[in-house]
Amino acid sequence: MKIKKGDKVKIITGKDKGKTGPVLKSFPKDFAVLVENINKKKLHQKPRKQGEKGKIIEQAAPIHVSNVKKI
Repeated sequence: MKIKKGDKVKIITGKDKGKTGPVLKSFPKDFAVLVENINKKKLHQKPRKQGEKGKIIEQAAPIHVSNVKKI
């Protein structure tokens, strides 16, 4: 895998096509990379303490290496 942490990449397919950003982490075994502010997923979190409300958290998910291009 030729894309490493810190490389600037451009998304070439998918819902975030055309967006760019730095690689935060790479997963060579899975052929995936984590790009800053790309492929955001919403996670629902239950309340942990009594009286606390549940919340929705946005978190970046890994994207396959074949869908990104090094700039």
